[in-house]
Amino acid sequence: MKEFLIENWFLLVVLVVWDLVWKLIGMYHAAREDNKVWYIVLAVLNTIGILPAIYLRTRHNKSNTEKKF
Repeated sequence: MKEFLIENWFLLVVLVVWDLVWKLIGMYHAAREDNKVWYIVLAVLNTIGILPAIYLRTRHNKSNTEKKF
């Protein structure tokens, strides 16, 4: 495993940046919508962008459509 990471360090960097971007976007929207539980969960769990994407797809879209009416 150590050799794989040394040989493919750019893959690790890409994954870290990917996770950080999704996490920050999700946390930003959770904070703006006052979703404290989601904010804490997004801050604590590292899921390579999967959990923030789920949050943005489900919770964020619901609140945007509700505000339009």
